[in-house]
Amino acid sequence: MVLSLQDKRVLLIIGGGIAAYKSLDLIRRLKERGAAVVPVLTKAGQEFVTPLSVSALSGDKVYTDLFDLTDEAEMGHINLSRSADLVLVAPATADLMAKMANGLANDLASTLLLATDTPVLIAPAMNVRMWDHPATQRNIPTLQADGVTFVGPNEGDMACGEYGPGRMSEPLEIVAAVEAALTNGPLKGKRILVTSGPTHEPIDPVRYIANRSSGAQGTAIAAGLRDLGAEVVFVTGPADVAPPAGVHVVPVETAQQMRDAVMAALPCDASVFAAAVADWRVDNASSSKMKKTKTGLPVLEFAENPDILAEVSQLETGRPPLVVGFAAETDDVIAHATAKRLRKGCDWILANDVSPETGIMGGSENAVVLISEAGAEPWDRMSKTDVARALAARIAKDLQKDET
Repeated sequence: MVLSLQDKRVLLIIGGGIAAYKSLDLIRRLKERGAAVVPVLTKAGQEFVTPLSVSALSGDKVYTDLFDLTDEAEMGHINLSRSADLVLVAPATADLMAKMANGLANDLASTLLLATDTPVLIAPAMNVRMWDHPATQRNIPTLQADGVTFVGPNEGDMACGEYGPGRMSEPLEIVAAVEAALTNGPLKGKRILVTSGPTHEPIDPVRYIANRSSGAQGTAIAAGLRDLGAEVVFVTGPADVAPPAGVHVVPVETAQQMRDAVMAALPCDASVFAAAVADWRVDNASSSKMKKTKTGLPVLEFAENPDILAEVSQLETGRPPLVVGFAAETDDVIAHATAKRLRKGCDWILANDVSPETGIMGGSENAVVLISEAGAEPWDRMSKTDVARALAARIAKDLQKDET
């Protein structure tokens, strides 16, 4: 095991939710990587895990009470809040998020979070209706504006029997986010939006229009940016590959949903539009399954989908300083991509030839040409991971140039 968190000190706040059981494995995973874990257990958290089990795994005292006379004689909550390299809240309940967003401090956990000058990472966990509630949705941008970073939540089955976003990220996903948060890479402090995967445009409840994009390149780009220290918002359609750990995943299905998620993620320092968004949708999609009839084939009426890349590139306010698009072409790659960059108004276009004989669409390699104001720069064919790393490095260099 690589000790990627050697000599790092993580203050772990365990909120009150069924996902608190994952915090026990999380402690073990953090310690495997060399981190010292100082646990704080809320009163509600003690309903799900015991101080004894948390202490046994962390090898440290468990802090539970704001008014512990021994600790508070030395202003213990102040020392705790500032002696760590990172404050991690997992699970971060709706209640804890609301307290953080509104500056409340009525117990040890919320007081630590208000008193800290240390970076804060939270792993939300709650019922889907609580996550979707307007109050929680109002709190999210407030926390992000305050510099709080998020990992998750994931989408899936809930302990209550419902399904949707609100599941706490898995321990290894949170560990990856901790590693990214503590990485002093060139993109530290930068917030970058990445779109990935195809979109599915419904014809009826069981059929849809899609494309062959696997999402592999977008996923690799998100991971490459994360590894350089960026906070990554990853808006992904229904891709074949799983999203990377340590990024904020926003799953979508349709182009309109992707557009809405992108606009909600702004502002950011850079945006990379690697998704293969469907150009059209079925305007007369049926609410029930279409059946074969003797009257002939059904007629599908098409409407144009929103042009997300052009809309973001041409924003008068809130436009990211760097906007990167992709152009998947089958002929005249450079000419078509150059024209697309000018038409859309983005800064860079990564063009690639996705003709069937190239094996790029859905494959493990890519061969791109970086189109910018300076012209066309062909890159060697390489793995999609290496393309992502090269692009992440170029983005870091460009953003650093703007700061000098």
